[in-house]
Amino acid sequence: MLIREARLEDAEGLITVMKNAEESNFMLFGPGERQLESKQFAVFIEKMRYQFNSTIFIAAVKDNIVGYLIVQGDTPSRIAHRAYIVIGIHSDFRGRGIGTALFSKLNDWAKDKSIHRLELTVMVDNTVGIALYKKMGFEIEGTKRHSLRVNGSYVDEYYMAKFLPS
Repeated sequence: MLIREARLEDAEGLITVMKNAEESNFMLFGPGERQLESKQFAVFIEKMRYQFNSTIFIAAVKDNIVGYLIVQGDTPSRIAHRAYIVIGIHSDFRGRGIGTALFSKLNDWAKDKSIHRLELTVMVDNTVGIALYKKMGFEIEGTKRHSLRVNGSYVDEYYMAKFLPS
């Protein structure tokens, strides 16, 4: 398995994995809801590459993208020390340590960029995701009640964060 930063030519493979991850029904976008195009997503990848505190990591097995971790930082000085995380693993490759490997790469990258706080949200019933995040040092900070509407029902999300040494 190879973990690296995304390149323009990864757009199509990333879209495939994102659509598959959304089929889990644990992502912000529901299955089939988001329409992504390769050219449009390549522009997003390129934009992320030029932001100091943002990037996209991909996990590849035999040259096939099987997972991703998007890191989105911001520029105002008061919040430039933090970044928001979104992760997705293709259903055929879950439970193989890919999430752990992506987060390990993230930790090294974040320390190099002097990012002190990593944040994410997760549906409260996503027990596998929560277990991974806790394993990687994230803690639940609170609950966003009725944060999402999934299949006609309101769903709570945990707000989780991890601090890195300054």
